[in-house]
Amino acid sequence: MSNDFEPRMLGFLCNWCAYAGADLAGVSRFQYPPTLRVIRIMCSGRVDPIFLAEALKAGYDAALVLG
Repeated sequence: MSNDFEPRMLGFLCNWCAYAGADLAGVSRFQYPPTLRVIRIMCSGRVDPIFLAEALKAGYDAALVLG
């Protein structure tokens, strides 16, 4: 069995919380997986659940809402 699986992830990051943390990680030169695609949103409470279903239908292995 091969361990080459790298999940494709789509993250909806709140501008005021999670995105600020991801930005700080980048400034501090921490690494996070290149398979994570980030979408910056104004508030995690405004993410429509349909967006998560559409991400999975589009072929992503995970869809995250971070706030």
